[in-house]
Amino acid sequence: MAAGFKTAEPLEYHRSFLKENCRPDGRELGEFRTTTLNIGSISTADGSALVKIGNTTIICGIKGELTAPPVDTPNKGYIVPNVDLPPLCSSRFRPGPPGEQAQAASQFIADVIESSQVMHREDLCIEKGKLCWVLYCDIMCLDYDGNILDACIIALLAALKNVQLPDVHINKETDLAEVNPKQKTQLNVTKNPVGSSFAIFDDTVIIVDPTAEEENLSTGMITIVTDEDEKLCAVHKPGGTELSGEKLQDCISRAMTRNREVSKLINEVMNSVKSK
Repeated sequence: MAAGFKTAEPLEYHRSFLKENCRPDGRELGEFRTTTLNIGSISTADGSALVKIGNTTIICGIKGELTAPPVDTPNKGYIVPNVDLPPLCSSRFRPGPPGEQAQAASQFIADVIESSQVMHREDLCIEKGKLCWVLYCDIMCLDYDGNILDACIIALLAALKNVQLPDVHINKETDLAEVNPKQKTQLNVTKNPVGSSFAIFDDTVIIVDPTAEEENLSTGMITIVTDEDEKLCAVHKPGGTELSGEKLQDCISRAMTRNREVSKLINEVMNSVKSK
């Protein structure tokens, strides 16, 4: 009977749970799904991480390449994120060039990198005006069940912390780059941006960490990114229901708590990897 009701009237089915301040999967309205993290999962990458939030699974691999610095900022390198939502992760995506959601996610991750100053791009410069690193951050969804932005940010942050780049210098006599693969340096990640996504139902009820089904039924979505200093780094609000100042402040407070939870998880996994 319940399965038939869910299929025929999915929104009413969810409303019946929301009235009781719970959700079909048993979670409270403000409860995130279990989050797990694995670091260094791609041996061919310079840094990598795999994140699961419930069933949603994101993997990030980072590859460093040498290039000339930007003309307008000759003392900085590049960080280039790309979010891929392939057909293998959900039937909603089709083969071909990146769709609108993937492009929007890539742009949002780029904005988070810039606004949070997750690392100083000057650290990627080897010699001003001559040589720098470009970090290609490929972020792929393996299983789509909602809330990919939160998972993408965690995967990127953990992968950046896992990156080790070989020592590079320019030979003064030949003016060519010389790479020492045996001597590697870890990236200096200066900030811990963490995202928290919320779905709005019927203009009033707010839930955290929505599943794909909850996203489809919601009247609005918002993602809030904060750092460990409780600074607001970015807000993504793709239309839909507006939030009152009071409700927005509640979401920001929950996002700050989430930052502490995720930062603790990343540190624990990093320490576990180092101790092996």
